[in-house]
Amino acid sequence: MSQPNTPHGFFTIISRPRFEELLRQFPPLESEQCGLSESSGRVLTEDLIAEHDWPLLDRSCMDGFAVNARDAFGASETNPAYLECTATLSIDVVPDTPLGPGECARIPTGGVLPEGADAVIMIEHTGEMDGTTIEVRKSAAPGENVMLRGEDARQGQIALARGTVMRPQEIGLAAALGFQEMALGRRPRVGIVSTGDELVGVRQMPRPGQVRDVNSHTVAALVAQAGGIPVHYGLVRDELESLTEALTKAVAETDVVLLSGGSSIGVRDLTVAALEELGDSAILAHGVALSPGKPTILGRASGKPAIGLPGQVTSALVVMHVLILPLLRHLQGDRNAFDTTLRPVLQAELARNVASKPGREDYVRIRLEPRAGALPLAHPVLGKSGLLRTMLQAHGLATIPAESEGLDQGRLIDVWIV
Repeated sequence: MSQPNTPHGFFTIISRPRFEELLRQFPPLESEQCGLSESSGRVLTEDLIAEHDWPLLDRSCMDGFAVNARDAFGASETNPAYLECTATLSIDVVPDTPLGPGECARIPTGGVLPEGADAVIMIEHTGEMDGTTIEVRKSAAPGENVMLRGEDARQGQIALARGTVMRPQEIGLAAALGFQEMALGRRPRVGIVSTGDELVGVRQMPRPGQVRDVNSHTVAALVAQAGGIPVHYGLVRDELESLTEALTKAVAETDVVLLSGGSSIGVRDLTVAALEELGDSAILAHGVALSPGKPTILGRASGKPAIGLPGQVTSALVVMHVLILPLLRHLQGDRNAFDTTLRPVLQAELARNVASKPGREDYVRIRLEPRAGALPLAHPVLGKSGLLRTMLQAHGLATIPAESEGLDQGRLIDVWIV
């Protein structure tokens, strides 16, 4: 195959929200059964229905004395109540003797409350008068220091809903309810193709005009961070035939294809041409109103997303955070993947003015400076998109909306921690 004679221009530059709409159109992947040890960070694709209450019974949160709250009503340091301790309970035994009026039972953390008890007085608020008499120096409300039966999950109800991201706490509840396996969204296999005659391997010393391949490694790290499985397809020369061959293989073997480089205007821009060579393919966008990251291509090949990332490393990293990582979470079934309100943010005071051109959404790299007794200062880290320095020095990103001409010094901004 010969190279194209004319470059492809940015013929369909679209907004970031419109780009996200196109990404949402790719359906989530199928589910797979996985064990608890494989579930961290992944997405439930079915509701988990509790087969029993959890906790199974009322249990104590503290070491202390199980009481009926009525018997300790009004108790204080100056006006203590006196109760008779009738039992010392074990954590692994369900009491079979109920408490009577004026009685209490010594109970460990996690111990089951006896019938007739509805609260636990912490041991720090009691004193032993003799072998059986306990002085209570603090009152308790019903349910105080008690994990109530079914408080975490009720039998027959949804304990963890479809679409839930499995954090350690969700994994803990699933384990408590006896779910050893569950249906989770399959982790997407992500093909990474690096293009450019100037690229050499990491262990090779670049000659003048050459650079080491950085993007495939930074991109792969972010893919794994989002739950994807990176699959490398090596370095591909700026030749239509070579790139088409690599793309064909990647599309056949993976769920998403990421191309690093070759997505700016120029005679050596082959990404669009190579995508067009594939069967059942379409170019959905060639450019997004994003800075850095404008030269981003979105295509569809055999029903799968194929995305051309900018060749500049900082641009590629920003596009990965803003667009690609949400896509990967969406493909795993995360219903909130594109919800920007759920990003981890820290409020800070902008240290200097930052200008922006209306019509594009700017992502400014931010370095945070802690301050005693005040919000941190947000220092914009300015620099060329081909340098890693701006990302290395930054703690996060600040967004300048497309309709804005910039942000003023002293303004409080949200810094997206990345």
